[in-house]
Amino acid sequence: MLTGRSQRRASRAAQGCANAAGAGCAGAAGTRASLHVGLLRHGEVEGGSRFRGHTDDALTAIGLDQMHAAINGKQRWDRVISSPLVRCTTFAEEYARRYSTPLSFDARLMEMHFGAWEGRTAAELMATDADALTRFWNDPLHNTPPGGEPLAQFQARVLDAWNHIVTEYLAQRVLIVTHSGVIRVLLCQVTGVSMAQLQEFSVGHGQLHGVHIGGDGSVRLDGVTYVME
Repeated sequence: MLTGRSQRRASRAAQGCANAAGAGCAGAAGTRASLHVGLLRHGEVEGGSRFRGHTDDALTAIGLDQMHAAINGKQRWDRVISSPLVRCTTFAEEYARRYSTPLSFDARLMEMHFGAWEGRTAAELMATDADALTRFWNDPLHNTPPGGEPLAQFQARVLDAWNHIVTEYLAQRVLIVTHSGVIRVLLCQVTGVSMAQLQEFSVGHGQLHGVHIGGDGSVRLDGVTYVME
């Protein structure tokens, strides 16, 4: 879990994020609204672990169960916003239908595009492109997969979606159904962790991460694990 030092970084970063994006803006009565966001990663996907990116593979039955298990028994959400990829929409549509919850799709919440690596496993790439893969793992900011989406560009589109959400849905509980890369970018944003270290966040299949931004810009995180300190 995040240590005290990371929590302090999170509070400072969330204040800046909230002010810049409007999450701490005054409401109609002059009060400052809070926002509760759930970041849910899709569950296990057909075809096993690979650089899936925009490849539109379906959830396994286990994967769908993982997502239901993460949400069932928890609080109800006022709105669901999902990546348009089927590994996210399958659950999002089921949840929205079951609880009569407003649902929208946002392409900015899609996973990073891995270019020539789309659909390939790490083992396959180690056999054919080991140097490039190692450079990417060690420094993803400066080593983009061949024909892929640069990490800075990916970050920009994800934060564009985030800024819209935190301004549009003040005082609501919003569930975002998305991908590990998107969640890591957002956790870097609210904790102040460098994008160079985004892989240090543990984001498992069907895992739910809670981000609570108070009206004063303070932040509380639930279910977030940061491996390095």
